[in-house]
Amino acid sequence: MAGSNNPRKIPPAAIVTALTAYVLLVVGYHPDVEDGGLYIAGIKRLLHPALYPHGTEFVTEHLRFSLFAPLVAGLIHATRLSLDWVLLLLYLASIWATLYAGWMIAVRTVDTLEGRWGAVTLLACWLSLPIAGTSLMLMDPYVTARSITLPCSLIALAGILDLLRAPHAGPVAARRTKAWALTTIPLILAAVLHPLMAGYALAGVLLLACFRANSPDLRRQGPIVLFAAALLAATVLQSAAPPESADYLRVALTRYYWFPGQWELYERIGLAAPLALIGWLSTRREDSAWKALGRMALALAGIALLIASIFARPSLATHLAARMQPLRSYQTIYLVMILMLGAWAGETLLKRSAWRWLALLAGFGGLLFFVQRNVFPASAHLELPWRQPRNPWVRAFVWTRENTPQDALFAMDAHYITRDGEDAQSFRAIAERSALPDYSKDGGEASITPGLTPQWVVGQAAQTDLDRLSDEARIARLRPLHVDWLILRAGSQTAFPCPYTNDTVKVCRLPTSNP
Repeated sequence: MAGSNNPRKIPPAAIVTALTAYVLLVVGYHPDVEDGGLYIAGIKRLLHPALYPHGTEFVTEHLRFSLFAPLVAGLIHATRLSLDWVLLLLYLASIWATLYAGWMIAVRTVDTLEGRWGAVTLLACWLSLPIAGTSLMLMDPYVTARSITLPCSLIALAGILDLLRAPHAGPVAARRTKAWALTTIPLILAAVLHPLMAGYALAGVLLLACFRANSPDLRRQGPIVLFAAALLAATVLQSAAPPESADYLRVALTRYYWFPGQWELYERIGLAAPLALIGWLSTRREDSAWKALGRMALALAGIALLIASIFARPSLATHLAARMQPLRSYQTIYLVMILMLGAWAGETLLKRSAWRWLALLAGFGGLLFFVQRNVFPASAHLELPWRQPRNPWVRAFVWTRENTPQDALFAMDAHYITRDGEDAQSFRAIAERSALPDYSKDGGEASITPGLTPQWVVGQAAQTDLDRLSDEARIARLRPLHVDWLILRAGSQTAFPCPYTNDTVKVCRLPTSNP
């Protein structure tokens, strides 16, 4: 067990705060992009029920099993702060909590100060690392339920390490009570915010409990029982799945990240390389907690890979098990890899050389800053509440919010969110207006909630190549769907009135009668 004595002169919370500022500057902040926009639209609907009267299901369905939106709404009411400010503070708090939770794991598995801070520092440097081909990053540059479940999963792992600590390591009753709280409370919070990610966090906790147990039988047989239980659950889930329509199959197959057989080679390397690193790093230290952490990660990966290889295949008749995305459990595996690699680097490479630590921060910081700027090139790196947007799409969406009726229904190119310069900014979240479903994010919603498939199919048919159609074709497609307004590229040919335009896009009104 790692020693509890720590010769630090600066409180860990202070260093974690400095690293939080580092992460903010390197990773940036984009509250309305990608899944962040999905959550924001749901929160706004909860705060203002009159919003999104058309296609409401695409705003609310993904929040059915989560209390994230009510939690944020409650914070807004309690603090009297705006949504923008609450989200920014939650973003900073989630980064801080994740880094501090990494420190908690390091203290329980690493003896040296250099190793502990190496683990946390590398976590700060790699917090935006993509997780193989899962379409997830460890932490996004925006706030979602996953932003909170990430530190919760780490804290729960720290709690189970405490719970199974050697009996002489402190007052038994008080220690066990605190350990139970550290283990259970974060898991409960994660479960009410994101049940799927909480389930994968629980799997990691149970495996770590087995590998850390005092009983040799439990250490040997416990992981096997958990392995069999997970495989049985996936089999039952798949067998009980209802038949899928041809339209739903079309939606499901657009989610390539469900199917590792469709991943690129570098994405598959992202599955294997962490396991090789963890296996090697597990041999670098004799501490039993360190080894148990590594074994947990390897076992969790084995379970996830087996289930994915059996059930996450496009050729199967149903895809319910694939919809559960078992490889999302790789979030825990990547966290363990980073903490172990950082601890090893801190002890063997960085040591007590200030220049080496600064070089690590500067090198990775510069690289990841460059990556983030290339992901969101048309948007400010820090989209803070008091700053005016510079992205031309966002400016058009803001004009829409301020100048169109609240019950208006919009149409735009089905692939608008992936267009150059759009930067995955969410129309619904920013404009606060209803829109026909898009290919990317609404396709993701339909893939998770099959009942949305018919609306998604209609939306794709109506909006495909919308920028290149004639006005007559646009009217023929959109008027039956009661669309009032369109977002078109600035160069699109139209005789419709367009009261807002910039160099990239324009906002146009669909006439009530043929032109």
